[in-house]
Amino acid sequence: MRLLSQLVSYIFHPIFVPLAGTISYFLITPKYTTLEMRSGNILPIFILTIIIPILCFFILKNLGIVKTIFLSRAEERKYPLMISLILLLMILLKVIPDHYTLELYFFFLGLIAATSTSLLLLLIPFKTSLHMMGVGSILMFLIALSIHFERNIVVGISLMIFASGLVASSRLFLKAHSRTELLIGFMVGVVSQLLTLKFWL
Repeated sequence: MRLLSQLVSYIFHPIFVPLAGTISYFLITPKYTTLEMRSGNILPIFILTIIIPILCFFILKNLGIVKTIFLSRAEERKYPLMISLILLLMILLKVIPDHYTLELYFFFLGLIAATSTSLLLLLIPFKTSLHMMGVGSILMFLIALSIHFERNIVVGISLMIFASGLVASSRLFLKAHSRTELLIGFMVGVVSQLLTLKFWL
């Protein structure tokens, strides 16, 4: 059970959320998108949200600021969240053409709001579950895309609901978070996406 919980924690690590949301968008949207446009979005997002954060993690680990990729202590989270916030802002301002991929633009705006909220909660200090924030963001984004484009993706939404429960159970089993931290993390992800819907849905 421990091995399965650790595997789930790696597969649904929040580092993959921006890329997963981007790929989901291009799979669901009925808008015509060229291969050049898709790769022009996916590749920079992959580099900025996965490659660079991993490199930053190793630098922070060598400096003794963080210990594990799961940032188990609240004080470890400040710098990684700040780095994540800067990278998400770069994507929003430089990568995504908001005049065409409007839905994706606001998805990243929601991620920025969620990351900022998690960063502010550290001042209490409160350790929000970033795993649950990630799955909550993706789940709400999928529901919104389904309504917006009138696409039946109930299987995908159902799988994300199942994944949310699986992630929460795994994080509880590993004693990485309390139930409150998991619930707040999920709500931060969902509400951050909900607040952007009036601009594009």
